[in-house]
This record gives sequence, C-alpha cells and structure tokens, in this order.
Amino acid sequence: MPSDIEQKAADTVANSANADAIDAVSHTILPEIRELAEKSFIERFMAWIILIVVGGVWGVTFSLAKLATETGAHPLGVSFWQSLIGSGILIIYCLVFRQKIPLNRSNLLFYAVCALTGSAIPNTLYFYAAPHVSAGVLSITVAMVPIMTYVGAAAMRFEKFMIRRIVGVVCGLSAVLLLVSPDDALANPGSVIWVLAALISAACYATENMVVAIAMPSNANSATVLTGMFIFASFVLAPFVVYTDSFVPLAWPWTVVEWSIIAMALISVISYGFFIHLIQIAGPVFASQMAYVVTLSGVFWGVVIYSEEHSHWIWIALAVMMTGLFLVAPKKREEIEDVE
Repeated sequence: MPSDIEQKAADTVANSANADAIDAVSHTILPEIRELAEKSFIERFMAWIILIVVGGVWGVTFSLAKLATETGAHPLGVSFWQSLIGSGILIIYCLVFRQKIPLNRSNLLFYAVCALTGSAIPNTLYFYAAPHVSAGVLSITVAMVPIMTYVGAAAMRFEKFMIRRIVGVVCGLSAVLLLVSPDDALANPGSVIWVLAALISAACYATENMVVAIAMPSNANSATVLTGMFIFASFVLAPFVVYTDSFVPLAWPWTVVEWSIIAMALISVISYGFFIHLIQIAGPVFASQMAYVVTLSGVFWGVVIYSEEHSHWIWIALAVMMTGLFLVAPKKREEIEDVE
C-alpha cells in the first residue's frame, strides 16, 4: 500500500497530467473542431446562396428566349449562337485550367449524343415554342425533366420504384394535363402544340441525363463533356442554319435580340458550371432542389418582364408540378445511389 505522501504525490502528478492534456486539447483539437464547424457553416451558407441566386438567374432564360424570338430572330439561328458562344466560353475555360478534351471515337460519339439530346434538338424546340407560349408555362414544362429522368432511371433499374416517387410522377403528368386540357388554361388555345414541343424538349434533356449516367467516359469530366457537346451542337446546327437562311447577324449596336442571345449563352454556361459546383460541395440531393427555384423564377420573370397573367389552371398546374418535384426528388443520399 502506498503511503499518504506517495498517494498525494501521485494525485498531483495525475492532476498535472490532466491539466496538460486539457490545455493541449484547448489549444490544438478544439480550434480544429471550431474551424471545421465554421467551414461547414460557410459551405452550407454558400450552397444556399448558389441555389437561390443561380436558380433565380437561370429562370430568366425563358423570358430571354421570348425576347429574342418574338422580335424576329429565327429559332435555329438563336440556338446556333447559344451553342457557339457557349463552346467559345468553355474552350477558354479548358485552356486556362489546362483541361484536355478527349477526342477518341467513344468520346466523340458521346459528345454527339449529348449534343443532340441536350442542346441542338431541345434548345431549338424551346426557341420555336417561345413566341407562342408564355415564359411561365415554358418554365413549368422544364420541371418535367427530373420527373422524366426518374421514370427512365427506374425503368432501367438505376433507381428504385417507390410509392412516394410514383405519386410524384402522377402529379407531374396531372400538371401537364392541366396545362393542355382545359380550353381556357392557355391564353391561346392553339398554342397547345407548342406546349407539347416544349415537353419533347424536356424529354430530350431527361434522355441526356440518362446518357450521362450510363455512358459518361472515364477519361472525361463535366467541363470537357460540356465543351465537346457545345462544339458538336454548333457543327450540327450550322448546315441547317445555312440551308434555311436563318442566320442571325449580331450587328452593332446591339439590339434586344443580340443582348438576349448573348445573355442566354452566358447564363446557361455559367449556371450549369455553378450547378456542377453545387453538387460537389453540397451533394446531388441538395442540388436537385435547383429545379424548384428555376421553375418558380421562370414564372416570376415572366410576370416581371412580360406582365404575364395566368389562368387559375396554370397556377394549379404549377402547384401540382411543385408537389411532383418534391415527391420525386431523393430525400436521402442512399436514394440516389445506383441499384445493384
């Protein structure tokens, strides 16, 4: 048995050791924990800023499409310029950050498919529809993209069939019916065909999502794929523009047509880049909420720029579509993983 003196000495040493340990924790570990917490808060804050600002700006492209096409610009010419300007911006990005664009056969085929399904066909259809359909209705149709993507992914067993998400699909289809079925839903009943054209565009974008998920080359990244896609879309559209004599000259001084075309190209490329960044810093579940913001902001900008007034059917369709998006969107990270 240790003596009282020995026990007191041992306690003193232990207390001293504990004090040193506590001091070490307070000076080394706690600052690191605090730094991580602050970093986490900043990242969450920035994620919300990106979501709201980028989604809000992205939604204005529907109104810009109307501005460009209603004032005489041919849809094919507008689509060509958007692809060409976008490819120019992305080429500069790849040069600055030394991103090499793979040009082997499999990559070129991938760029070609993405260019057709994600740019040339859907953009042109949207520009054809823009003069005939309100910006708000166009933005509601694009909300079908994530819903259609889920249907395709579930059919190919990349996603699980879930009751909640199936109800979301039904809501999306119901919203479409609310847009095209009632005689007084649209300002011009004859524009139903253009709503259907916009929905075909949404289906093209959903197809592109599936192609990227299934066949994304291992030697490519988002920047190089976008660059290749935009370049290929420019080459695809060029002969059609020449054949139909639909080239839109960007004459100086710029009018509303030129400003709208350039603004659309810049907003589309920059917004897509921030969207990819949002996925990286906040995850795909959080980033999937971009669809809500873009749709709502598209309706908002239509009201601000065009003073659009919608029938009660349109507002009901918007509410039903938002419900569908909420139900279809993955609620947990596990729901976005591939089903083995």
